[in-house]
This record gives sequence, C-alpha cells and structure tokens, in this order.
Amino acid sequence: MSIRRIDAGPRMSDIVIHNNTVYLAGQVGEGATVAEQTKDTLAKIDALLAKAGSSKSKLLQTIIWLDDMANFGEMNAVWDAWVDPANTPARATGEAKLAAPKYKVEIIVVAALD
Repeated sequence: MSIRRIDAGPRMSDIVIHNNTVYLAGQVGEGATVAEQTKDTLAKIDALLAKAGSSKSKLLQTIIWLDDMANFGEMNAVWDAWVDPANTPARATGEAKLAAPKYKVEIIVVAALD
C-alpha cells in the first residue's frame, strides 16, 4: 500500500493519501472575525481537496477547533452555507489554544478520493 504526500515539508505534509483516503493537515485562515477565518479556511480546504482529487462531497470526518466556544454559532453559519447537505461528515468541535493568538478557528478533514 503506497502513501502519497503532497506539499511535504520537514515538519508535515499538507496532504497525505493512503488507501483512497485523503488526510489534510489542520488549516487556518486569515481575517479579523471567526466568519472571515472560517470562509478562508474552507476555501483552502476546497483547493487542497481538489489538488488531491477529492471534494467536500467526499468528506468523511471533520475536526474543528475554536479558540472560544462562544464563536460556535458564527462558525456554524459559515460551515452550514459551505458543507454539502447531502454528504455531511462525522464532525467534532472543541475549544483549544491555537498555534498563534490571531487564529480563531482550525479545521482538519479526512475525505475519500473521487
């Protein structure tokens, strides 16, 4: 079974593909608000999934980290407009201190290949 790494660096790969499953590194976005960061992050996820040969309709699992659970509703409003309602993934959302104080949301996804 082969493992394919895309955009591999010394610390991590942006994309790892194994057994027709796509694993993305945690993604963060730019913006002043949770909504802006979520939109930017989801756009990055779309691009990475396309690069891997997959799409949001193939999501299997999503883990979302927020810097403050008080922002859950704001993030969900953006998420709900983006996610394929016919193919929603298993999902968990939690609160965590993120890599830098400017980040309000980080999203990790696992998807199947198209």
